Amino acid sequence: MKMICFDLEGVLVPEIWIAFSEVSGIPELRRTTRDEPNYEVLMNWRLGILREHGLGLKEIQETIAKIDPLPGAKEFLDELRSFSQAVIISDTFTEFAGPLMKKLSWPTLFCNELEVGDDGMICGYHLRIQNTKLSTVRAFQSIGYDTIAIGDSYNDLDMLKASQTGILFRSTEEIVKNNPDLPACTEYDDLMRLIKAALKK
Repeated sequence: MKMICFDLEGVLVPEIWIAFSEVSGIPELRRTTRDEPNYEVLMNWRLGILREHGLGLKEIQETIAKIDPLPGAKEFLDELRSFSQAVIISDTFTEFAGPLMKKLSWPTLFCNELEVGDDGMICGYHLRIQNTKLSTVRAFQSIGYDTIAIGDSYNDLDMLKASQTGILFRSTEEIVKNNPDLPACTEYDDLMRLIKAALKK
């Protein structure tokens, strides 16, 4: 039995923090896990910038409500879920993800939670488990699933390499170059072909 595990941002939906960077006019918030391998360092840095500018959860949620899935992502996921089990394993937060999951027809999502003060400011976050993506993949494997994993960033690499098949989708040139053992593609049709081939293994 196989479980297909997806990263969310950059694979199925646009990067939330990049979208918010554009709306807020704060270029520093364009930094993502494609740029910073250490997620906790990145998140603490982001929260510091939000505090500095007096921006809270409400402002980010207003931006997220206007984000649509990447072109073709919903159709791709709908087709895939018609013949295979698929889940999204993301380092995003439940407070961010709701509107995006609705637009993707409510796929199963494993993610984290924010700590929000009475003033609406984000004061911290809670990881569901350490090494969330790798830990979740290994948990599926421990209950009898082979995993096929798809991601684009540094924080996806452990999940991809621990899986029976790991695929880089719309990743950076540097990540693709440094991980020649992982197949890479940029179009959903090619990704579907790679997944179908992996399901036959």
